[in-house]
Amino acid sequence: MDKQLKKQISLYSLTMIAIGSSIGSGIFRTPSEIAGYLPTEGLMLSVWVIGGFIAICGALTFAKISAQLPHAGGFYVFLKEAFGNLPAFLYGWSMLLVINTGSLAALSLVFTSYLGSFIALSENMQLLIAITAIALLTIMNVLGVKFGSLFASIFTSAKLTGIFVIVVIGIFFGINQNFDFINTNYSESKNNLSLISAFGLALIGVTFSYGGYQHATFIAAEVKNADKIVPKAMILGIIIVCSAYLTINIAYLRLLPIGKISISGSVASDAISTVWTLGGKFISFLIILSVLGTIGIYILTAPRIYFAMAEDKLFFKKFAEIHPTYKTPFWAIIFQSIWTIFLLIFWKTFSNLITYVVFVDTIFFFLTAAAYFFLIKQKTTFGIIGTIIFMAMSAFIVVNTLIEKPQQAIAGIIFLGIGSIFYYIFKNKQ
Repeated sequence: MDKQLKKQISLYSLTMIAIGSSIGSGIFRTPSEIAGYLPTEGLMLSVWVIGGFIAICGALTFAKISAQLPHAGGFYVFLKEAFGNLPAFLYGWSMLLVINTGSLAALSLVFTSYLGSFIALSENMQLLIAITAIALLTIMNVLGVKFGSLFASIFTSAKLTGIFVIVVIGIFFGINQNFDFINTNYSESKNNLSLISAFGLALIGVTFSYGGYQHATFIAAEVKNADKIVPKAMILGIIIVCSAYLTINIAYLRLLPIGKISISGSVASDAISTVWTLGGKFISFLIILSVLGTIGIYILTAPRIYFAMAEDKLFFKKFAEIHPTYKTPFWAIIFQSIWTIFLLIFWKTFSNLITYVVFVDTIFFFLTAAAYFFLIKQKTTFGIIGTIIFMAMSAFIVVNTLIEKPQQAIAGIIFLGIGSIFYYIFKNKQ
């Protein structure tokens, strides 16, 4: 299958994909939820630092595996090689029905909510615009991976510029002089949660915000010198993302008291508005570009997993078809967008969507990291420690979500159960 996909993605484009997949709506939407769980400056910043450390451990682990297996499909290929067809199938199944499509639906909601800063939109109009955006970006990605990666590069550069503007304004012109970096006082009476539980729930938003860098592994078969370029792009990308997230949160705290951050629905624009009257609309415009770019990347990368599965005759055979002119897995791309629209209409809310997505996604992050011990022959002490730390924190997020947010967690488990049934149906057809 790799021979059919054209190698045309460079280090720069792939790094932009890794960064753009991570920096989407999360950093512009989740800080308010995190501040609600951890309402002190020190705790709020610490969860972003710890989340970034976890992400770096994950990126190093997946980069090592990807260098050894630079094939189309990323995590699907890793899980298949380490544990066999069932876990690999369930990952692809979850990407299609939960993880990628749920993220796309959540991103489209953020896009339309910030668009509402410029024009008044009814709920039905927001839904229609979200569906239209998904449809147009689907067409772009069907036309070719080069269009998708170019789109990712342009919009990722724009969103990094926007973050830079927020950071500069916040750090140098921020009016909130009363925040304390080391203030970690926590009261359980604030939200009836222990510190550990609150920290775990805050990590859901942090994980959603950092997540996405692994998309660079999905299209490894279309990267020049993939064994060298993919690891470099992932590690470089996540380091840039970690730096950006930490500094932008400091900027938010310089512009707004943490109490106002916790109740803000659009923290970026609200923060800038405190020192620049028209700044809110300017930032809203940049966020719209940012979210559109991330939607385009997600539509581009994940269908390569369904393509790889269909090639193995473990998924719908239409997903293995390559467009005769554009040489892209067009049926996989199209069906993914159809299901995204279904989830968008069915779920409608951002918060429940990201909890549902992160719970299932983290299960597979844990399993894929475990593949390190089965696939890598020359293990290093540094690699082993980093992988164990990543797995331990992933397990904590899964268990804490199951306890504190059982509705979304159980829904994810049900989808995995349904996927197991479909796996045996496909296997019998083989």
